[in-house]
Formats: sequence, structure tokens, C-alpha cells
Amino acid sequence: MITSFYRFIFVVFLFSASIACVNAQSNTGEKEELPKGIKETLAKNRIDREKKDYEELLQRGEETVKLSEELDKSFVQNKKLTGEDQRKLERLEKLSKKIREELGGNDSNPTSENENSSKSDDVKLSSVSDAVDKLKNISRKLSDELKKTTRYTISTVAVQSSNTLFKVVRFIRLSKN
Repeated sequence: MITSFYRFIFVVFLFSASIACVNAQSNTGEKEELPKGIKETLAKNRIDREKKDYEELLQRGEETVKLSEELDKSFVQNKKLTGEDQRKLERLEKLSKKIREELGGNDSNPTSENENSSKSDDVKLSSVSDAVDKLKNISRKLSDELKKTTRYTISTVAVQSSNTLFKVVRFIRLSKN
């Protein structure tokens, strides 16, 4: 009699455990409605974050122009790239990558960084001095395009310019002075 009582208790326990599992699974699909104040706060925070991200994007564009002008000035004076210039090139490469990623772009031809097979790039580089000169023009074009956009739009010209800027920086970094 005791064993049948334990069996009964065990069956009741299994049954209640299975009901609890089924209820737990069915409740996870329902999403709790947030209060209106919390929704408004979340929306305001999202908008503020988007504004901040857009401002940072514009600042990165301005920094690319500043760095490329400094590199051009230094190259004209020294006729070669110094160690400081190499650090500026690394920073410029990181900035162009970051801008490209934030715009939703990617490298259109990652295997041939020094080749200019893309029709949108139209940059033919023959020497470091030519590349440094083009670097300044491309970074200005990128910065101007970023200023034309809003935080709601994506400019394909800006993505192409960031790709071109990245390729020119890579050409300069991988070339011998």
C-alpha cells in the first residue's frame, strides 16, 4: 500500500511538473507591454544616440580631411613619409574603415587592394606623391558627401569615397617611400 501511495505521489508530481513546463513555455511568447513613459524615454534615448552617432560620423569626416592635409603638407616638405606620417596613415585607415562600416558599406574588392578594377573608384595611382595628392581630394569629397546626408540617409557616393580613401591609404602604406 505504501508503494502504491508513493507511485501515486510520483505520478501527481510528474503531472504537475509537466503542466508547469507547458505554462512556462507558453508565457515566454507573450511580450509585456511597457508603460507609456518608459516607451517615450526609450524613444528619446534612441534619437539622442542616433544624433550623437551622426555627429561622430561628421567629426570623423572632418578628421580625415585634416589628416590628409597634414600628410600632404609633410610630404611636400620632406619628399617622403616620416614615422609620424605613418601613424597618421594608420589613423586615416581606421577612420575610413569606421566611416564605411557606419554607412553600411564594405570592401567591394578585398583581394586586390592595390588594383583599381572598380569603375566607381577611377583612381589610378602611379606613385606615392600622386597618391598623397589624391588622398586630400578624396577625403574632401568624402567629408562633403557626409555633410550632405542626414542621419536617416545613406549616400552611396560616400560609401564609394570611403572605399577609395581606404584603398589609397593602403597603397601609400604598402608602397616604398
